[in-house]
Amino acid sequence: MTTKLLLSTAAEGGGAGTIEVAVGEAGMRLDRWFKRHFPQVTHGRLQKWLRTGQVRVDGGRAKAGTRLEAGQRMRVPPMSGERELPAHAPPSPTKASAAETDFLLNLVVHRDDHVIAINKPPGLAVQGGTKTSRHVDAMLDCLRFGSAERPRLVHRLDKDTSGVLLVARTAAAAAKLTSAFRSKAIRKLYWAVVVGVPRPAEGVVDLSLSKLAGKRGERMVGGGGKKAVTFYRVVDRVGRKAAWLALEPRTGRTHQLRVHALALKTPILGDGKYGGRDAFLAAEGVSRRLHLHARAIRIPHPAAGHLQVVAALPEHMAATWRCLGFDARDEDDPFAGFRV
Repeated sequence: MTTKLLLSTAAEGGGAGTIEVAVGEAGMRLDRWFKRHFPQVTHGRLQKWLRTGQVRVDGGRAKAGTRLEAGQRMRVPPMSGERELPAHAPPSPTKASAAETDFLLNLVVHRDDHVIAINKPPGLAVQGGTKTSRHVDAMLDCLRFGSAERPRLVHRLDKDTSGVLLVARTAAAAAKLTSAFRSKAIRKLYWAVVVGVPRPAEGVVDLSLSKLAGKRGERMVGGGGKKAVTFYRVVDRVGRKAAWLALEPRTGRTHQLRVHALALKTPILGDGKYGGRDAFLAAEGVSRRLHLHARAIRIPHPAAGHLQVVAALPEHMAATWRCLGFDARDEDDPFAGFRV
């Protein structure tokens, strides 16, 4: 059953409603969130609501550019003369071409009646934004496989990060997976190549993160802000030049792994945004693209038991593994070596 927010006129005694931000909407700007859920609300009207405090996030005032987090509660004021709207109305799908359909189907690494997992390639955005029209969210109709329900995103990966991305096939599955993400019942493992070798060779980075605006856009910085914790260990190394890291984030902050790798004084290979020149290696056969891959995820399955999905490396990272002599063979337990 679709959750709905009833929006009646003030004359009829209608009041404000509340919508919870979904996991797949984490990191979205507030104004884009409103455009997605309430396309009939003009930018000017939203700005007025924000100025007068009629729109609130977790009870506090917010701005159009506020980045939302999963689980936050958005207060939506009564809309005079507006009809009932779905609280989580999906975006209008963009009809995918046959080539795009084949492309997305070839990314599927797991499928059952409740969950689909794809191995997202680097360079493909998960959701739309400024100047981004091609993204996973717009092509989800390709993954219906005959179902009456449109699949739903339940989490995100950065555009340049590859690896396991989960999609719920039903509203019920989406609710259970969202709850699992919120309660930290899901484990995620990433592989990265970093420039340099961290000391010690395994440990934990407990460094809170906050946003900093700049000429080149927003970036995350360590210190202040929200708690962020990452467990790491060196799997292999090439002298002092580079290392293969396994990373398990225990929180899900924007660019968390990239900032935490930098805090270890070993920026992720190809991460010029945070590591600058130090994030590159002058080695033949080593790509300048970001070397960060969501290798595995372990989830409580919406039906019963647990599901674990592992995603193969993208080609540019596989080439770097070969160049540096790393052995990327499949492991029995991707999470081995990390304490729960």
